[in-house]
Amino acid sequence: MLKKVKPTTAGRRHRIDLVNKLVHKGSPERSLLATGHKKRQGRGYKGRVTMPHRGGGVKRRLRVIDWRREKHEVEAVVQRIEYDPMRSSNIALLYYRDGEKRYILAPFGLKAGEVVVAGKRVEPKPGNAMPLKNIPVGMPIHNLELRPGKGAQLVKGAGVHALIQAKEGRYVAVQLPSKEHRLILAECFATIGQVGNQEWKSRVLGKAGRKRLMGIRPTVRGTAQDPRSHPHGGGEGRSGVGLKRPKTAWGRNVAPGKKTRKVSKSNKWLVKSRKVK
Repeated sequence: MLKKVKPTTAGRRHRIDLVNKLVHKGSPERSLLATGHKKRQGRGYKGRVTMPHRGGGVKRRLRVIDWRREKHEVEAVVQRIEYDPMRSSNIALLYYRDGEKRYILAPFGLKAGEVVVAGKRVEPKPGNAMPLKNIPVGMPIHNLELRPGKGAQLVKGAGVHALIQAKEGRYVAVQLPSKEHRLILAECFATIGQVGNQEWKSRVLGKAGRKRLMGIRPTVRGTAQDPRSHPHGGGEGRSGVGLKRPKTAWGRNVAPGKKTRKVSKSNKWLVKSRKVK
């Protein structure tokens, strides 16, 4: 539910918050918090900046999510729905019958007290996980695997879902949220339902300070900088990029719109591209 805040200050005038009374307001499960997780500050594994305009922000703890759902035929009770600062969707804390606790992404409609289970022959209801070959055609799914047993890699953002289109032998045709149709092995697991927290994109932060708390720093246009700081900089008054090709801050001809992705073998299983209307 969206809530418009009273405009008592300039920063709250346009703020719209996302309110969910079903979300747990206490601390997370301590046993499911990752250890040794540090801020990347926009840097990759080589220590170089791969995502610019990142840094600062409040301290956050990473929750360990069960992407594999390998506890087959073991029922689990949803203890509560929790907020996760590291992702757009909410998460659900599961208590298994054998005493183990795990986190999963909370699908739309899942509530505390419900029972979920993963296996090859389970009921296709939100929260249950099963192979693609056993999911009915037209059923919305999320948490989709690309290789059996590797864990979910696709359809994990708030409010998204994929659809089972057809079944062809060892493969299942799936329509992804981008409207791309792709063949995926029928043995791959997926979770039934749509990812919850659909109104996540409709919230309005209201002020730049909340962006800084999220670890996102300001973005400055290249044309607004001096020539020593950016290839687009300099000039008298307002000036554009110029006659040359647009460049990054390091002078590479990859912006804007240059394709940097290499020809991938994954296109072999592409049925319909997301770019074809």
